[in-house]
Amino acid sequence: MEKGQIYKIHSDFYYVDDGQNTHECKIREILKKQKEKILVGDFVEFENGVIKNIIQRKNFIKRPSVANIDQIIIVSALKEPDLELHQLNRYIALAKYYKVPAVLCFNKEDLKWDKHLKEKIKKIYEPLHYKIVYTSATEHKGIKNFEKLLEGKTSVLCGNSGVGKSSLINAINPELNLRTKQVSEKTQRGTHTTRHCEIIKINDTSRIVDTPGFSNVKFDFILPADVDLLFDEIAQFRSGCKYADCLHIREDGCNVLENIDKIDETRYESYLEFVKEAEIYKEKVKYEGRKEENSKKLVHNKHIAKISEKKRQSARNTLKQRIYKDIENNEDE
Repeated sequence: MEKGQIYKIHSDFYYVDDGQNTHECKIREILKKQKEKILVGDFVEFENGVIKNIIQRKNFIKRPSVANIDQIIIVSALKEPDLELHQLNRYIALAKYYKVPAVLCFNKEDLKWDKHLKEKIKKIYEPLHYKIVYTSATEHKGIKNFEKLLEGKTSVLCGNSGVGKSSLINAINPELNLRTKQVSEKTQRGTHTTRHCEIIKINDTSRIVDTPGFSNVKFDFILPADVDLLFDEIAQFRSGCKYADCLHIREDGCNVLENIDKIDETRYESYLEFVKEAEIYKEKVKYEGRKEENSKKLVHNKHIAKISEKKRQSARNTLKQRIYKDIENNEDE
């Protein structure tokens, strides 16, 4: 059986790269019954154009759906559109949630932007140990530093539309000629130019996952008490709080509030925003049954489809009916 990585999915076809050749594959029928989807970036075992097994992932991101990545490069524009620190914090927190290292890239350095921003960025994000790079895709500034970040890795570029993600990739390898669009003068926002996830080879050692974007990222899938774990500068003080479920908003004996002067205002504002979104999730699961049966089981180090007890019992009843019918027919004879 051959092994390879899925670099593109289109309709019901999965395109697999085995390191030398690419293969157009379909998936084995039994895999369709599993709830877990096959993602771009998944390593798989295949034979005669049929994917037989998914090799265990080291990580994944749910939206956009991509697996087995080494880092998320968060691209922000310094101008056109204006830099949104709250949106940047949202992407950073998402990377933290999925336990994927994040790198911060600030693009469009060639435009007229507030130079005080650089000091602010340094003050907020350098103490959090994020790698930071400044680029201009149009004037080719900082592209060598950006390229070094990609060496030997599979990276996902994320950021709002119009910040220049495709332009950065084209600056590294013009032969790729990815489609780009200008930012709207009216809305100061870009439009999506990428329609699906695809792993693109930049050179012999580097790969980038071109995605349709990380729009509408909301933290309505975790509990409020877990949001502080997405902020290192807040999480470091949580153990000193009086209450274990402290949300660090107005609680008595909150160690985070006692050290609020050590936390950047925009970061804390983002934290409060995410807590509000998480409160919606908490209310939702409070009144909904969330018990779900696992759709797969591990047999001989392979995940196979697991038949639910309801379906299994139905099959047993059908089998019993057939047996009784056969007995009746034999007695009649």
